[in-house]
Amino acid sequence: MKSTRTGWGLLAPTLIILAFVGVLPFLYVFYIGFFDWTMFAAKTGLVFAGVNNYRRLVFDNDFLAALARTVQFAAWAVVSELILGFLLAQLLLRNFRGRSIFRTIHALPLVVAPIAVGATWRLFTIPGFGPLPYYLDKWFGFDYNISRYPSHAFATILLMDIWHWTPFVTLTLLAGLTALPREPFEQALVDGANRLQVFRYLTLPMIQPILLTTVFIRIMDALRIVDEVWMLTGGGPGTSNRYVGLHIWLIVFPKTDYGYGAAMSLLTLYFTIVLSWLLFIAIAQAGRQTTA
Repeated sequence: MKSTRTGWGLLAPTLIILAFVGVLPFLYVFYIGFFDWTMFAAKTGLVFAGVNNYRRLVFDNDFLAALARTVQFAAWAVVSELILGFLLAQLLLRNFRGRSIFRTIHALPLVVAPIAVGATWRLFTIPGFGPLPYYLDKWFGFDYNISRYPSHAFATILLMDIWHWTPFVTLTLLAGLTALPREPFEQALVDGANRLQVFRYLTLPMIQPILLTTVFIRIMDALRIVDEVWMLTGGGPGTSNRYVGLHIWLIVFPKTDYGYGAAMSLLTLYFTIVLSWLLFIAIAQAGRQTTA
């Protein structure tokens, strides 16, 4: 009993902080979601609306389109970063000249704030000023303009996210790969297994917990991307790259529709939880089939 009380006593400060910064804001947003609250409306106070805000979401084509674009972006970003991060992690397992310098330079994007990342990439991509459109036109005759072509803006946002977050995937997988025991791999090579078989039947099952954790973190980060997109394209051209986080921000702040924005936030949170749970089931099932 004494050890139990001591444990709860040590956890109490953390639990109190989590309650103030996590639970209470969530309950407040959940409460606001049942009201109409717009600063510029005739009635500026809270007006009870029941589930009307959530019913509006089902028929809100702009919100549903933003959600679909966000899922598409998250899928492209996470898959690309996992592949590239794993390859770089495998590279960093080898001894080569300049490995420490490469690792340091490779990790630098992680310390840059997202809004600074978006501003930097914006400077690189401004037509008539940035080096990227200049050299693409000079060397390949390619008319690159993220303010005019939605596909160019999407590709640039994707590359920006890959540049920013691939180091996180690389370092996470590198830690997992470094911790793996060497004996099973040496035995497999002695038994005549090739590299693909070693990867499929040894490496992949053994790093599955690290891989699953990395995927979860990156999916949640990708689904809530706002700062970089806002600085780079503002969600444009038009609304072609307005993702759900940016869409909610535009509803809550410029339009001050707090009730509807709260409902959007809760539905997005619920969607993220469901998507992560389905992904967990899929990966766990694949892992059982691999080890069977």
